[in-house]
Amino acid sequence: MKKQSFMDKLEEKLMPMAAKISGNAHLQSIRDGFALAMPLLIIGSMFMLISNFPIQSWMDLLRSTEVNGNTIASYFSAATNATFTIMSIFVVIGIGYAYGGKLKVNQIFSGIVSLVAWFILMPFSFEFTPEGSEEALTVNGLSFDWLGSKGVFIGIISAFLAVRIYKIIIDKGLVIKMPAGVPPTVGQSFAALLPAAFVMTAFVLIRFIFSLTPWDNAFNFVYSVLQLPLQHIGGTLTAMILVYLFAHILWFLGIHGTNITDSMFMPILYALSAENLAKVNAGQLPENIINVQFQNLFATYGGAGSTLSLLIVAVLIAKSKRLKQLSKLSILPAIFGINEPVIYGLPIVLNPLLMVPFILVPTINIIISYVTMNIGLVPIPNGVIMPWTTPPIVSGFLSSNWQGAVLQLFLIVLGCLIYYPFVVAIDKNNLIQEEELANESEEA
Repeated sequence: MKKQSFMDKLEEKLMPMAAKISGNAHLQSIRDGFALAMPLLIIGSMFMLISNFPIQSWMDLLRSTEVNGNTIASYFSAATNATFTIMSIFVVIGIGYAYGGKLKVNQIFSGIVSLVAWFILMPFSFEFTPEGSEEALTVNGLSFDWLGSKGVFIGIISAFLAVRIYKIIIDKGLVIKMPAGVPPTVGQSFAALLPAAFVMTAFVLIRFIFSLTPWDNAFNFVYSVLQLPLQHIGGTLTAMILVYLFAHILWFLGIHGTNITDSMFMPILYALSAENLAKVNAGQLPENIINVQFQNLFATYGGAGSTLSLLIVAVLIAKSKRLKQLSKLSILPAIFGINEPVIYGLPIVLNPLLMVPFILVPTINIIISYVTMNIGLVPIPNGVIMPWTTPPIVSGFLSSNWQGAVLQLFLIVLGCLIYYPFVVAIDKNNLIQEEELANESEEA
């Protein structure tokens, strides 16, 4: 009987777990919900970036020049307030829409019902202290805090619960069926009437129950008991390293690791980024080192494993035809964060020789980036969400000024040094194989 290797045992343990996680309807819905909101978040962040572009004279110009009584910067802020500042609205609709698809119910109504349920739980007043006053006033209205990052987790829970209740009522047959000949849109609207009524009634009851507790409402409860502790844990160096270690082991086994980890980790990172963006918008310095930009722009570059460094080395030194051609074809996509060609074409998947640098380089990136930002050598990312295809150096500058660009360049060079001996070994092995094939061809 053949003895199992370490890699066989690792694959045997992790593959079922990864398949179960990646196939989970709730995690898939969270991932897809954030994906639906992503375009708006990127656009809103871009407007924020324009008004806070890291050139002091530019920022002073926008903040001092007035048009119709308003500064130019305030017009850019309107776009940010309409997108990133109320990001939870888009996330709730997106998750409700995606989860409705998983449960095979009307996705549009699933998204709408999720949003209504979330608003039912939301407090409709908040405390406000006027400038120059020491006494806080209670103001009727919706707080941007709950509409933004602080409302994300309660939004996720509300969407899942609302769509699940909606599905149960439909399965029970408690729907109003219109006669044949009625336009489909009208029929769908009436069919959603009773299920939506049940959802709203259930959430009114939940709101009443929480009003009897010390938290006063569900938003305060979820934020203080669930979201805040998770942000504290997820915003640590240890958490980032562990998440990336797990993701890269899955990549090594041929599974899209970041798809799995992002579905669980991204809500925390987005909340931390939103807090940073709010600080920048208020003219303050961001505080959360770990966030979406830290992960996308500094932990890795050129895709999982920071394989851009590997490809740079291969382009410069490769002598074997296979590695030379693969690196030339793969390096341009890698600059924009696409590295599936090298992961599956080199391959990195199930290649024990490359497992060490593939995991080691991102881990070193995370540690160095965290330390340099923690001591103030590099500015903490400003919270601006950029397309994941934004090339390094450019992305570092837009997120953390010129220091961020220099840090990315340093990490790329360091990654090249780490990957170098492994690329040399692979290239030599490829040359031997090519010579053997050439000799076999001559003999034939």
